[in-house]
Amino acid sequence: MKLAKQMKISQKTQRNPQIDPVLFAKALADETRQELMKRLCCCWLSVNDLVEQMEGRVNQPTVSHHLKKLEEAGLVLVRREGRHRYYTLNQEHLTVCCGVLVTTFAPQTINVEEPTRS
Repeated sequence: MKLAKQMKISQKTQRNPQIDPVLFAKALADETRQELMKRLCCCWLSVNDLVEQMEGRVNQPTVSHHLKKLEEAGLVLVRREGRHRYYTLNQEHLTVCCGVLVTTFAPQTINVEEPTRS
């Protein structure tokens, strides 16, 4: 029971937030956030772990800022262990967001024909 309290996943990111294509696109628009998402795929890392992996290219406050933006977009899950926070990519939400982008901006891509040249 004690372990369950320590490893509580943030309720904010556990819920299925409403998909906002603009918020999703803004989150993906930054190269640093893209790199963080790649590093968070399939593992849980702390801010300090990420700073270390970025080999000094990005400092701790900057990593924290970008993680906050990714959390707001629902693209990362957050787990608390005592005073530490660990992050991982929310792959399910990422997949749903990609689907929303396709259905919003290219709903008829399946039967689209190339224009004929005369």
